[in-house]
Amino acid sequence: METRGMRAVRSCATAWTVAFALLLAAGQTREAAAQKRPAAQDSATEAALSETLNANTVSIVTGTPGGTYFRTGADLAFVLDDGDRLRILPILGRGAGANAYDLRFLKGVDLGFVRTDTLDQLRQDKRLKEIEKRIHYVAKLFNDELHVIAPKEIGAIGDLAGKRVSFDVKGSGTDYSGRAMFRELGIAVEAVNVNQPTALEMLRQGELEAVVSVAARPVAIITGFEPAGRFHLVTVPYSDRIGEAYVPATLTGVDYPKLVDGSKPVETLAVGTILGVYNHPKGSERYRKLERFTTAFFDRFERLLAPQHHPKWREVNLAASVPGWTRFQPAQDWLDSHRGDTPSQSEIERFLGEQPQGAAADKEEVYQAYLRWRRAQRPEYGMVRR
Repeated sequence: METRGMRAVRSCATAWTVAFALLLAAGQTREAAAQKRPAAQDSATEAALSETLNANTVSIVTGTPGGTYFRTGADLAFVLDDGDRLRILPILGRGAGANAYDLRFLKGVDLGFVRTDTLDQLRQDKRLKEIEKRIHYVAKLFNDELHVIAPKEIGAIGDLAGKRVSFDVKGSGTDYSGRAMFRELGIAVEAVNVNQPTALEMLRQGELEAVVSVAARPVAIITGFEPAGRFHLVTVPYSDRIGEAYVPATLTGVDYPKLVDGSKPVETLAVGTILGVYNHPKGSERYRKLERFTTAFFDRFERLLAPQHHPKWREVNLAASVPGWTRFQPAQDWLDSHRGDTPSQSEIERFLGEQPQGAAADKEEVYQAYLRWRRAQRPEYGMVRR
């Protein structure tokens, strides 16, 4: 029989057991909470980092490796980089033709290199609506020249009528602009789509009559092509019936010493490259990022003229308008507030014309001389407005 004393001892033992269990549980709870706090802090830190990176990064679809768009996109990434405030993320693209669709439809693409004939291209796609409201432009950049490489027996561009002619891969800038230029010229050909190295080899083997490239001169793959005295760049004369998207241009022996005979330039056509932008709703996060990009692009444009960057930047007139296109409003606002501050091609040509004949200087010296000359012409040059 259990006595009163024994019941008291058992009750006390039970109480201590419960108390110990409660203390143990409380300790485990505190330890778990301590473990959760760093995890929560890490999660908050990661979330903040993710938000910062995404809020200050804009992407630009460029071109194929080694091409002009690829190189100029890299220039933008280096020159406009501003740490945590602005980062440019170049994306490899297939060329202006495909870039237009990437810019319109890919959710991660903010900017892209397209051409003055891109809107005409997109208008032909009946699936697209109000494309002019979707894609605007920041600035007209440089020209992309039409190159037609053919056997020397092809003396005039009209000789290619009905012949097999390559226009690079499907969806490339050459595929659209090159074909459009031939239509403007009234020349119907048997179009073939293969990559340029393959096309040049097919030309050498007699499987093609011509290879077309619409790209900014000098085109590396064309300068590296060995004609062995058999091939040349065909003259493409400009005529009044050609649409306003295309302009006259020339190719010289300086650019292509193996393909241009003598000192006489080869006449051809060119199409303008445009820095296109998706017109996000005003006030949205994407729109604000593009506002920052636009300001940085115009404010730092002079740095793109330095010798280490692509020489095509020196052809750019930031104030040039593009018929049929709408300029991105932040770009127009910047231009309106900086009238007279942007360098023009005529100004650069005037500077070069004032230099002594035969003056020996490397590219860096010429560039620095231009900056000094421009500051002398405009004392306000070099002052960054905020």
